[in-house]
Amino acid sequence: MEGDREDSLDLSHLTEEEQAAILEVLLRDSDLRRCDEGRVRTLQQAETDPVRLRSLSGAWFSEERSKRHHDRKQGCDLVHASIRRRKTTGKDVPLTGVFNGQMEDTLPSSIHSSPSPKIEKRLQEAKEEERGGSQESITPTPAPRSKSPLTQEDSDGQDGDTDSVSSGVTDLDSIRLTTSSSVGSLHSNYMLSGSMMSLFSSGEFGVVEVKGRIQFSMVYNTQKEELRVKVYRCEDLAPARKNRSDPYVKTYLLPDKSSHSKKKTSVKKKTLNPVYDQTLRYKLCIAELRGRTLNLSVWHAVPLGKNVFLGEVELALGLWDWASTQPLWHDLQPRVQLSPDSISSRGTISLSIKFTPEGSEGSGLPLTGELHIWLREGHGLISNKGGTVDSFVKSYILPDASRQSGQKTRVVKHSISPTYNHTMVYDGFHTTDLNEACAELTVWQRDGLKTHYLGGIRLSPGTGQSYGEAVSWMDSTEDETTVWTSMIQNPNHWIDTTLPIRTNLAHRLE
Repeated sequence: MEGDREDSLDLSHLTEEEQAAILEVLLRDSDLRRCDEGRVRTLQQAETDPVRLRSLSGAWFSEERSKRHHDRKQGCDLVHASIRRRKTTGKDVPLTGVFNGQMEDTLPSSIHSSPSPKIEKRLQEAKEEERGGSQESITPTPAPRSKSPLTQEDSDGQDGDTDSVSSGVTDLDSIRLTTSSSVGSLHSNYMLSGSMMSLFSSGEFGVVEVKGRIQFSMVYNTQKEELRVKVYRCEDLAPARKNRSDPYVKTYLLPDKSSHSKKKTSVKKKTLNPVYDQTLRYKLCIAELRGRTLNLSVWHAVPLGKNVFLGEVELALGLWDWASTQPLWHDLQPRVQLSPDSISSRGTISLSIKFTPEGSEGSGLPLTGELHIWLREGHGLISNKGGTVDSFVKSYILPDASRQSGQKTRVVKHSISPTYNHTMVYDGFHTTDLNEACAELTVWQRDGLKTHYLGGIRLSPGTGQSYGEAVSWMDSTEDETTVWTSMIQNPNHWIDTTLPIRTNLAHRLE
């Protein structure tokens, strides 16, 4: 008994909700262990090579761990042992009865401890959910706008949203707005036609049809550089289980899909019209905000399983009317699948460009014409996996695509809106050469030893020809051509611009 006490943790300070949450984690851990034991048994029957079996089964790892930490208990075992015992009036009582609603028959009645009502109720609901999920027959109904199945839960490892714990939530005020005080559903150009979140997640077939709406407001505090998204309520949500739902709201500032970007409201039990009145806060500068997309999604919380998708709204913050601070209603939408190839832009890039003719600075300097490209920063870079990006920019002055012509910035790590602050200088130009040349700037993602192309821009006359020959790379857009023309017409002056990072640059031969 004394040894057990020494190897146990004092969990008496935990609340009932925290104890229940820990139990849920231990149950999931136990399920995973059983699955792995079954995998090992299958391997033992199929694999005859003992060396290969030791490697595939993970036995080598267990042996190494036991050598290094032979005098230590595993963390899960320590917590499991601690949570099974509870200190009451000087006696150690097994907590089995407290957590599963049953008491040990072998214990004397004098030390029986009645189970916590909250924990018992929560676990009973979990058991009902499991039974209902396996017994109910719910026919999936296709959503009218969806081109692909609804996702039941994001499978990306960074999300892992199988719990329903509130994150980053504060009450801005206690005033609850009524429906009459809000504005009707708004459909403007900041509403996206597809779901950016679908680029970073996949899921199983949906089990409910998306319906209902959500009311929220957005305010940006310039002094604190803080975005406040206040979620007021939802109405007429789809029932996920037995004509009810346990809904909560989750938000991301895409394209960042990391845990830093994820915020949640609390869960409202057994309601299709939840009232939250909770504020989710994000710290970021106004320049970075313009390149973000706010994703609000509503989910039905399942304590011991995957949460059920009930609908979402996505808003491009660069097009949002920040003068509007009143709460607005938005219809929930199904998740419309987008493929990476369908993205026309992977963010924007801010730069300045200048042409200095030969001898224009006096004393015959510069000796030849110089082209200066000042790469300032990128905004809202979208990678294939979501989250932050390790990025750099590479430049060429075509038609010269040789290694000597190539220049690049440093790698800016862990940033969706990187600041490059890098100037590239090319000399040897005459003014007439500019009508035949193209400044190609491409953005790349560094992933370990690999690099991935994200997109780029091409500044040129956009004529499709260079020195009388047809070329694929003279494919500048109207905005890109305007910048190049302005540079030629205004020598010795910086031309400032912000352009989308295109994904449809025409392929050129190296």
